[in-house]
Amino acid sequence: MTKKILLTILGIVLLVAMIIGIKAMQIMDLIASGKTFQIPPISIQVTEAATQSWADQFDAVGTIESVQGVTLANEVAGKVEKVAFESGSMVGAGDILVLLDKASEEAQLRSAMAAAELANLNLTRTRELRKTSVISQSELDTAESQHKNTAARVEELQWMLQKRTIKAPFAGRLGIRQIREGQFLQTGAPIVSLQSLDPVYVNFSLPQQRLSDLSVGMKVQAKTDALPGRIFEGRLNAIDAEIDPLTRNIALQATMANKDGGLRPGMFASVSAIAPEEKTHTVIPAMAVIFAAYGNSVFVVKEEADKEGKAHLVCDQKFVRLGSRKGDFVAVEEGLEAGEKVVSAGGFKLHKGATVVIAEGERPALSTSPQPPEK
Repeated sequence: MTKKILLTILGIVLLVAMIIGIKAMQIMDLIASGKTFQIPPISIQVTEAATQSWADQFDAVGTIESVQGVTLANEVAGKVEKVAFESGSMVGAGDILVLLDKASEEAQLRSAMAAAELANLNLTRTRELRKTSVISQSELDTAESQHKNTAARVEELQWMLQKRTIKAPFAGRLGIRQIREGQFLQTGAPIVSLQSLDPVYVNFSLPQQRLSDLSVGMKVQAKTDALPGRIFEGRLNAIDAEIDPLTRNIALQATMANKDGGLRPGMFASVSAIAPEEKTHTVIPAMAVIFAAYGNSVFVVKEEADKEGKAHLVCDQKFVRLGSRKGDFVAVEEGLEAGEKVVSAGGFKLHKGATVVIAEGERPALSTSPQPPEK
């Protein structure tokens, strides 16, 4: 019995030793193959950084504002007698828009004019009597004061009558009316919006580091998704005197022609301020840039020799400072030299020092000046 137990134990030990030996051999083979294993090169596409000249373009978002725009309101209370306009219509300066009931003021004016006429006659007689010293100087002063009071009352009522006819202060397009005939209007009640649509202002802002690049009179372009395919052009007419301390942006205002009234106040627009002079830039496709919170970078491809002296391509990551954009291309202000080959496709698979191979395929060409897609 003891002999069987010993033989069984010996068999188990031999089996375990065989398993350990096999696994050890497998591990040794894996270690040996790992020493000789090489990661296959990553397939990429490259573009050579080129030198191009273009005018810097600074993009922003803006809001359309009318040069003249008001919500008309009445200065005196009264009942609406007539509404002389249609919602959304065009009007000229001085056109009558609303007539308020003025019967009471007209009656008061007739009474005031009669009182003023009587005061004028009394003043004339009093002056004649004063020349003969029949009356005192104080009676003459009283007559002159009464004459002035009645004249002032006539002027007041005439002004009130004028205010009961509401006219357009300037030419423009009316909005939707907010009153009805027969309605009693309190003083200051809104009547209708009036906006001058040609020209219009475009208000936008740019970071403070662009301040030195801005000048009054520089060209500005605007686009809006409400009018796809159209580009509105104008000029920068105002640069704010201060920088916003919260956003560190400077407010800007451009004036643009709007003959057909396509741009409306309050509309959102994509705005581009274009520098008056062209500058030479090192240009690469925007898709070659790896954007990150810690800094923007590109992968540059260069040739190196391995231990055996064979040449192969490797990539190196360079941090860059970007400038203006134009279409699908971006200018590099620092970190890259013209002529360097940058990875334009496949960069998301790379790391510094990775071996690469250039794949055949269409590559972005920089032989001509980059143009925005809408051009």
